[in-house]
Amino acid sequence: MHTGKQLSTEIDATVPTAARMYDYYLGGKDNYAADRTAVEELDKVVPSTRRLALNNRRFLQRVVRTLTQEYGIRQYLDHGSGLPTQDNVHQVSQRIDPATHVVYVDNDPMVLVHGRALLEQDERTAVIQADLRDTDGIFGHAETQRLIDFDEPVCVLFNSVFHCIPDSDTDGPLAVANRVRERLAPGSFMVMCQLVSEDEKVREFVTGFMDQVTQGHWGRVRQEKDVEALFEGLEILEPGLVEVSTWRPDTEVAPRQLTQEWIEFGGVGRIPA
Repeated sequence: MHTGKQLSTEIDATVPTAARMYDYYLGGKDNYAADRTAVEELDKVVPSTRRLALNNRRFLQRVVRTLTQEYGIRQYLDHGSGLPTQDNVHQVSQRIDPATHVVYVDNDPMVLVHGRALLEQDERTAVIQADLRDTDGIFGHAETQRLIDFDEPVCVLFNSVFHCIPDSDTDGPLAVANRVRERLAPGSFMVMCQLVSEDEKVREFVTGFMDQVTQGHWGRVRQEKDVEALFEGLEILEPGLVEVSTWRPDTEVAPRQLTQEWIEFGGVGRIPA
């Protein structure tokens, strides 16, 4: 099991990170030349990535709105939350109920700096720096303990992050998801999606490219069957496990994924009573 090695608090502008590349795709300003160069190189092979990032963000917002409004969820634990953009989890959920509690988890020191500045005045929301595989450290963190009651239903988010960790019997996506699931009360939700491709060449290129540019802070692009395995034993909300732009779209003309060289694939599962 992951032991939670010391995380860096230094921001290295010369090494791209997935969080800052994602920020650039979403039109944010918290990124560096190295991140933008990496994005340009990635776009040469997988040109739909900017649309994919935007669709993934909208999926997150729809899920949080649905679970807060229709299922009464008032606690969120967001693993690999990334840099603050507009309409974060706490903003979407607290518009419906200001008493909602949210804990963001990320290992990127830049996320910590910007997140804490954003949330300085919000007692119901916190940002902690941790590796998303360090389940003990995350669940035992003082801020998590302060804000989340694990005897009550909670929504745990692994939104577009599992492709950032390698396969491992103790620390791979399936092991992490199962470890977290064991700690959740019945009626809790798990939101999980990741980048997948059924094209072996795309999987190999993106996995190799991202591993190289992030200096090893990457896992791999997987297949739909790998994501399906994460949901075994959960009650999957309609419309099931899908390309995320098709998960309960707001309108019939909502943006769709235009090309399929890789997609964000996943959904929402509930812990059975």
